[in-house]
Amino acid sequence: MKLKEVMNGLIYEKTYGDLDIDIKSLQYDSRKVGEGDMFFCVEGFEVDGHKYIKNAIEQGAALIICSKEPQEELLKHKVTFIKMPDIRKVMAICASNFYYNCHKKLKLIGITGTNGKTTSSFMLKSILETAGYKVSVIGTIANYIGNKRIDTHRTTPEALELHELFQEMVEKKVDYCIMEVSSHSLVLSRVYGLEFEEGIFTNLTQDHLDFHKTFENYYNAKLMLFKNSKRSIINIEDDYGNRLFNEINNKKVTYGTFASCDVRAEDVQMSSRGINFKLCYKQVQRSVALEMPGAFNLSNALCSAATCLEEGIDIEVVAEGLNSIAGVPGRCEVASKKYKLDYDIILDYAHSPDSLKQILKTVREFTIGKIICVFGCGGDRDTTKRAQMGFIGTELSDIAIITSDNPRSEDPKKIIEDIILGVKNNNYIIEENRKEAIKKAIALVSSQDTILIAGKGHEDYQELKTGRIHFDEREIIEEIFTTTNC
Repeated sequence: MKLKEVMNGLIYEKTYGDLDIDIKSLQYDSRKVGEGDMFFCVEGFEVDGHKYIKNAIEQGAALIICSKEPQEELLKHKVTFIKMPDIRKVMAICASNFYYNCHKKLKLIGITGTNGKTTSSFMLKSILETAGYKVSVIGTIANYIGNKRIDTHRTTPEALELHELFQEMVEKKVDYCIMEVSSHSLVLSRVYGLEFEEGIFTNLTQDHLDFHKTFENYYNAKLMLFKNSKRSIINIEDDYGNRLFNEINNKKVTYGTFASCDVRAEDVQMSSRGINFKLCYKQVQRSVALEMPGAFNLSNALCSAATCLEEGIDIEVVAEGLNSIAGVPGRCEVASKKYKLDYDIILDYAHSPDSLKQILKTVREFTIGKIICVFGCGGDRDTTKRAQMGFIGTELSDIAIITSDNPRSEDPKKIIEDIILGVKNNNYIIEENRKEAIKKAIALVSSQDTILIAGKGHEDYQELKTGRIHFDEREIIEEIFTTTNC
């Protein structure tokens, strides 16, 4: 593609070299650069892409997009340089152009909030597919184009990967793309230039303060999605949902259990295996039997229903779509079904204070015996939530086993020490090795108890100082039951 087509709509700050060139591909990782490629010098928090300009040139780059003045020695090469501010926004626009603005041919639905994004995206997928649409999902567990699964390690991909996915979706005749839109992706312009049919707000509780520094910054990051959405679907029962409602000017649809909500639940009946409720919209009601327990899943179902109703899908189809979803990997997932036990083992992704609190409260609703909770905190992330999780994990369970999560570059022992600072009870065990912690939980369990293993959910890896290792809690549970007499 010609450079002028790739950079359509952009004004150059300063240029060096020939602008009448063809671009073969777009890269921000110098290791992936090939002959004739365009390299973006992205300034990250740990790595500055400007340090890798020489590498990119040696790999065959035809064009360098930079925000700093290029060094004289680099200008001697037969490579074009364009100096521009805000490389990330430039990259998003170039990616959109390079992949033929395919996002404009899709109906985009964006979901943001601290908790509930993943489950809501799976519920939306179920409803839209029930209505006969072809659906893609971009999110935490994986990216899906129809039934094709693409592994990912980011909730929202960088702009280059994102627009490449959009092109594949259009080629596969996808109608809707449901996106989990993280606060990081909004601040870092990964979704810059996109317009969403609906922006969904689930809730806001403490998380990611290592990145955002203040809760106000965190909220303002989320707010960005709704300034680029035609309609806003808002959890009005959340304090920040109320604030959001008053601060945006597009069409707003509220959901919850209040009588004043546009989409609401009535006659709610909770059980250990699911929720029965009446879905109410305008003057119509339909019965829903959701095979997923917990008040938070009721909220997820309502936001998904509200979105699809706004898209013109009949309430009968919405109810059918909710009724047909059996669960989401790593979200209140019963990992012990096939073992025919007289107790449950549940896996959940809960890794923030509020999500741990909510899943423990849900588990308490259906547990007759003890709750044994295995949990930890991730390294290189918000340290202020560790003591809070220590308090919640020990206060709301009968036995807590405090262990390692994804320690990353930190010492797991230090993370555990931070967690214990919030503990008020003497009902916990420390076991740094997560596999051994799961074994200890199973050794302590009795009939009618529930083991909750929180923090990793769908993940099949653990991030250590030495790198990422394979670590799938389902496999560990199976290994325990096949090699012991549990």
